[in-house]
Amino acid sequence: MKKVFALVDCNNFYASCERLFRPELNNQPIVVLSNNDGCVIARSNEVKALGVKMGDPYFKLKDLLAKHHVHVFSSNYALYGDLSCRVMTILQQMEPEVEIYSIDEAFVSLPYTPGKLHTDYARSLKEKVRRCVGIPVAMGIGPTKTLAKVANRLAKKNAQYGGVFDITDSNQIDELLARCDVEDVWGIGRQSGRKLRMRGILTARDLRDADEVWIRKNLTVTGLRTVMELRGVSCLPLELAPPDKKSIVSSKSFGRPVSSLADMKEAVATYLSTAAEKLRSQGSAAGAIQVFISTNVFNVNQPQHTQSMMASLPQPSAYTPHLLKAAMHCLEGIFRSGYLYKKAGVMLTEIVSSGQQQINMFGPVSAEKPELMQAIDRINRKWGRQTVQIAAAGLAKPWKMVQAHTSPAYTTNWSELPIVNATS
Repeated sequence: MKKVFALVDCNNFYASCERLFRPELNNQPIVVLSNNDGCVIARSNEVKALGVKMGDPYFKLKDLLAKHHVHVFSSNYALYGDLSCRVMTILQQMEPEVEIYSIDEAFVSLPYTPGKLHTDYARSLKEKVRRCVGIPVAMGIGPTKTLAKVANRLAKKNAQYGGVFDITDSNQIDELLARCDVEDVWGIGRQSGRKLRMRGILTARDLRDADEVWIRKNLTVTGLRTVMELRGVSCLPLELAPPDKKSIVSSKSFGRPVSSLADMKEAVATYLSTAAEKLRSQGSAAGAIQVFISTNVFNVNQPQHTQSMMASLPQPSAYTPHLLKAAMHCLEGIFRSGYLYKKAGVMLTEIVSSGQQQINMFGPVSAEKPELMQAIDRINRKWGRQTVQIAAAGLAKPWKMVQAHTSPAYTTNWSELPIVNATS
């Protein structure tokens, strides 16, 4: 059966999450900041109208945001992740084939009906997400994933479409593609956009009609797939089971500089625990671990030190204590006193499936306790990350990132549940 693709995209997702439990913020300007309240990573439409760009440093915007009474929030990933899961669950209940593309986007496969727009069904799905979760979404529908992306962009930018646009059988497709800049086509980055513009390819329609030989030579087979997708030939099927990660990184900047080895060990142990949990969640084990630390490269008045070290494990493991031992060995080899470190992190590599490990017959007998790790992971999933953690990660964490404007974790922390007062 022929299918069409629908791209479901949550509108201003982080800002919508902040508004969900505070309806008085509807139609109010909102920005969400990155780790350590560094820069803007989400803006409501009202803030976009002020000219605030993604990635703008917060310290440069404080006066402007205060002048226009903009509500400022630190990133609350526990809340955003939980609400994203709820949106995706609704989509999976409605349709069997759903590809979760990002925290706020998903592709859905719909049956194709010739000569009939799919907007009525899309609006019913959109309404169910709003009713069950409270997050507004826009939907673009097309015969390929790339055209669904184009349709979604139109649905979001043109209020007359009501948040849903079907480009499948549109008789205005040439005009619609001509209004889409080539850099706005899914899969066309800045460098590819420059090449295309030098060639005179300025819009999505120009790209669709471009010479295939030139495209393959200059943008490889990936660029050619994009051209075919714009022509209505589906080359990118849904990925219903996302592939396992080949490497896992856990890294953050510190809220204040770290100068002692004890504090650095706590930070690395914390990041290692997070990476190990992600490793186990995909049923994998790591054969090597890398630890890296760095000072603030932007502070030119301070001594600089950036270094990393990798260690191979006797055999692949997802057992936190064994990974931690290797991580501490690396850290002790690269840490230097007298520096103010700004960032640290760990990367797990040489990842294999837990059920396909090559056992080292000459190595020591494994003392791993997978049942213990499973129990800890279940507790942390239910009660929140770091409810149970290894002692090496510490408790006070004076180096933890700054989050001066964090909203409550309304849906993932019992102590922060919203309080409803009822009067008779």
